[in-house]
Amino acid sequence: MPPFTIAEYRERIERTRQRMEQTGLDALIVADPANMNYLTGYDGWSFYTPQCLVVSLDSDLPLCFVRGMDRNGGLRTSFLPADRVLGYPDQYVQSRDCHPYDWIAADLRERGLGRGRIGTEQDVYYFTPAAQSALERGLPEAAFVDASLLVNWIRAIKSREELRYMEQAARIVERVMQTALETIEPGVRQCDAVAAIYAAQIRGAEDYGGDYPAFVPLLPTGIGTSTPHLTWTDEPFRRGEATILELAGCRHRYHCPMARTLFLGDPPQRLRDTEQVVLEGLQAALDAATPGASAEAVEAAWRSVASRQGVTKESRIGYSVGLNYPPDWGEHTISLRPGDRTELEPNMTLHLILGIWADDWGIEISECFQVTEGGAKPFCRFPRELVVKQ
Repeated sequence: MPPFTIAEYRERIERTRQRMEQTGLDALIVADPANMNYLTGYDGWSFYTPQCLVVSLDSDLPLCFVRGMDRNGGLRTSFLPADRVLGYPDQYVQSRDCHPYDWIAADLRERGLGRGRIGTEQDVYYFTPAAQSALERGLPEAAFVDASLLVNWIRAIKSREELRYMEQAARIVERVMQTALETIEPGVRQCDAVAAIYAAQIRGAEDYGGDYPAFVPLLPTGIGTSTPHLTWTDEPFRRGEATILELAGCRHRYHCPMARTLFLGDPPQRLRDTEQVVLEGLQAALDAATPGASAEAVEAAWRSVASRQGVTKESRIGYSVGLNYPPDWGEHTISLRPGDRTELEPNMTLHLILGIWADDWGIEISECFQVTEGGAKPFCRFPRELVVKQ
């Protein structure tokens, strides 16, 4: 069964249809699995083949198109009735001669949905140029427009139940991070630490289990801390080196990420000095994250602290986060950086991550937080510091 009430899914669909009407769309083809999940509850590891929802102004329920063998998955996990979940034949899967969207286009044409302005999510990982071409070929009377983030922006403000799942994800990631810090020792293989991390992520908390996060565990170590997105090897951890841990708990596809840095031995002074800048700047950014504040104002609060200490950071310091699938837990809407004038609203959720990467070393410390009427409320209750193990 889906993790939300049918009433909540219907309300999300109605908001989507209202946004479509405001932007002049007659239909919207939703290919991002996170958006499909958000609107219907559909959940499965089926996004490696083409699949989509079609939301139209003509119906208050979307159509769900999936590979034929995945149709029962749609019936088991979404709230949609059987006549709204459709499976295309397997001959369309990874074929040289046809594409799943050929079949989808033909079905839409028969339903009278092949005309007017149709939005497609053209900038998502799961919708290819071949998919767009097949739709244009199969629906020549339609005018296609890019509607990549229409549903994503609706997702930016979380419901009470969504926030509850993110709170549960926070309890999971607290256990995960503690497991990682306890497991990493000189001589322990990186892969063995990751095995313990994965076990903790899936085991979850006492009252509920965890899902697979959209990111694999990230733990660059030694000179690898000079860059953020490395995974692991079978090499051992070494005394005198740092390890950056960027991990998450996940509950019903809702994520709470956390980054911390661990040093085995006595950390060099440059790392200690940068830690203090990061901690002061992170708190300044959290203090600035109030309703009505712009995303760029939150970044400016960090930059004001960092510039006084001679620390620079070119990349953004945070982003909207919540519901997602691999390869990213970010929601691709709000970015905490100069130029993003999005005004923060209550129940937006963001990952504020301060990563400083030099030529041969680095540090990361982060907080995932909810915007409330009273300001930023971190989801996690976990020490915010450079962790040192002698």
